[in-house]
Amino acid sequence: MTTPRPALSRRGFLAGSAVAAGAFSLGFHVPLDAEAAPGAPEINAWVVVRPDDTVVIRIARSEMGQGTLTGLAQLVAEELACDWSKVTTEYPTPGQNLARNRVWGDFSTGGSRGIRESYVAVRKGGAAARTMLVAAAAREWGVDPAGCRAEKSVITHPASGRSTTYGQVAALAATLEPPKDPPLKDPKDWTVAGQSVKRLDTLPKLDGSQVYGMDLTLDGMLNAAIRDCPVTGGKVRSFDAAAVSGMPGVRKVVQVGETGVAVIADTFWRAKTALDALPVVWDEGPNARVSSETIAAVLKEGLDAEEAFVGNKAGDVQAALRGAAKVVEATYAYPFQNHATMEPMNATARWTPERCEVWTPTQNGEAALAAAAEAAGLSPRQCEVYKIHLGGGFGRRGATHDWVRQAVLIAREMPGTPVKLIWTREEDMTHGRYHPVTQCRMRAALDEKGNLTGLQMRISGQSILAAIVPGRLGPDGKDPVTFQGLNPGGAEAAIGYTIPNLLIDHAMRNPHIIPGFWRGVNTNPNAIYLECFLDEVAHAAGQDPLAFRRKLMANHPKHLAVLNAAAERIGWDRKPPAGVHRGIAQIMGFGSYVAGAAEVSVAEDGKVKIHRIVAATDPGVAINPQQIEAQVEGSFVYGLSAALYGACTVKDGRIEQANFDTYPVMRLDDMPAVETVLVPSGGFIGGVGEPTIAVAAPAVLNAIFAATGKRVRQIPLKNADLRRA
Repeated sequence: MTTPRPALSRRGFLAGSAVAAGAFSLGFHVPLDAEAAPGAPEINAWVVVRPDDTVVIRIARSEMGQGTLTGLAQLVAEELACDWSKVTTEYPTPGQNLARNRVWGDFSTGGSRGIRESYVAVRKGGAAARTMLVAAAAREWGVDPAGCRAEKSVITHPASGRSTTYGQVAALAATLEPPKDPPLKDPKDWTVAGQSVKRLDTLPKLDGSQVYGMDLTLDGMLNAAIRDCPVTGGKVRSFDAAAVSGMPGVRKVVQVGETGVAVIADTFWRAKTALDALPVVWDEGPNARVSSETIAAVLKEGLDAEEAFVGNKAGDVQAALRGAAKVVEATYAYPFQNHATMEPMNATARWTPERCEVWTPTQNGEAALAAAAEAAGLSPRQCEVYKIHLGGGFGRRGATHDWVRQAVLIAREMPGTPVKLIWTREEDMTHGRYHPVTQCRMRAALDEKGNLTGLQMRISGQSILAAIVPGRLGPDGKDPVTFQGLNPGGAEAAIGYTIPNLLIDHAMRNPHIIPGFWRGVNTNPNAIYLECFLDEVAHAAGQDPLAFRRKLMANHPKHLAVLNAAAERIGWDRKPPAGVHRGIAQIMGFGSYVAGAAEVSVAEDGKVKIHRIVAATDPGVAINPQQIEAQVEGSFVYGLSAALYGACTVKDGRIEQANFDTYPVMRLDDMPAVETVLVPSGGFIGGVGEPTIAVAAPAVLNAIFAATGKRVRQIPLKNADLRRA
């Protein structure tokens, strides 16, 4: 992976990849800047071929451990028919994207869209490159391109026995007109894509050469530490800069916006030490009176509110409930949760009145550029963001770029000097963008035969979109993200059951704690609500939970296929080991169908042991099967960590958990054996980074009920009393 260099300009980027410098660029063409070498040909978006046959593939999406960089490179390389052993990658910048009319499209990497929303574009880039390279060789030989073949960066003409390499014809190929709609390979013919190739970003992490945002150093760089008002909505009342200005290494104490104070020093530790000693008085405002209890009361009121946004409706659920032989009712709740990325938020910024540059880990370079430009007081074309590998993202580094704004505002206090801002762990935990808090009341109607005839779900709680991207709300103010996994058929997160009378709605209640897109987003609580409650309903009907689900899934074959695959792998129809109990769950999320099954035991003292967990996944097309397995395993770590320990509480208006001592995460001895079953059905491309998170918790919770007879209706499990009476 090529790390963006500090002084890289658009002119330098274009000239550096020009054919005149011995490279071939292909794709969308723009003229070189006037400073480029005379006679330099046009360049491209996706592919660079060097004289030594090295292929540089440009990846617009972010790499944060999920394998997107390798998967997208596989797709380009497959269509390019290049030598995979000579592939490397680099990030284009959002400034270059802007200058070239967004040639790379969307830079956003979230919602498990990294591969699936680039799937066609990158394949066409590779296919166009192959077509032009072959055409160049054919022109040199004076033969019909149709008679030539390309494989592993070598072009051959079987009829004459001639051959050449991509690097040898790159310069000529760059002068040719790109095909408008190059044909793409049938996935059944893939040799690189669809294979479990090794990731391209592994070695730099192993040998320590990978540079993360916190590692970055620039000549003359200073460091900054920041403290923002611990209560959202509060602001700085006063601070005494003189009290710390004489401390070693301190260069400046500055106010950052209305809400923060930062110390700039020669090292981060000196900046932090001075900041810790800085007397600050906060105006915390009325939100300082808010607590977890007051928030829960507001959400509870929403469960009975007359008005709500309808997400899914069929038949007459009230009539079904009135005519039911049995009504089952339960209320569940889901807490705030922190992203808890291993690398806290950080950015390095250099500002002058004419130019602003930022180096930062980001899931959305274009959003980072917009935040930088706004804070810099400059146009986006006067700014640039150099993306660095992320030490974890999980949604935190996506829609909101508050740390970038802060870094630029601080850098404006030291014009021309690069300043690196690093949040402490405490700052990072206190000022996250948390998984939204919700409650859900559910009622189910059963007839005399134990058939589910009606289901009512009322979700009360936060809207992510209303808080951070209100422009994406529906015209009536509805937040569609709230209903992930519960949508009508046809949506990418559709419910997997046919229930004749159904009502799923949302009473929006937004406390001051700012929510965000937390990995898996609303599929996580919705899977718990739906799948655990259906387990309750199945037991109330005296039926096996798997058989009960199957009856509702006749019209949902893909949902049913993954459910059956998980059940078969876990051995649902076979007796488990002594003391071990099983649970199962399924959902659709981010375009993929997933199911999970868990084996759990609960000791007399209430300690839970998760022995084994199985995931069945249908992502449509599997780009890298091994990487899908790795993502499933990682998502179970994240989902089970949340289920066991993850909860943020509010006291005096602020998040109480400020570090890993009060916000624990899953450790090795908690982790079960994980088995992944891939059942790709083809014909679509789904996400894999997030969907299986959602089935981890409900599968385990349902197994805990099987073991104890106790229903856990609010995570984390650390707060549940599972001791045997």
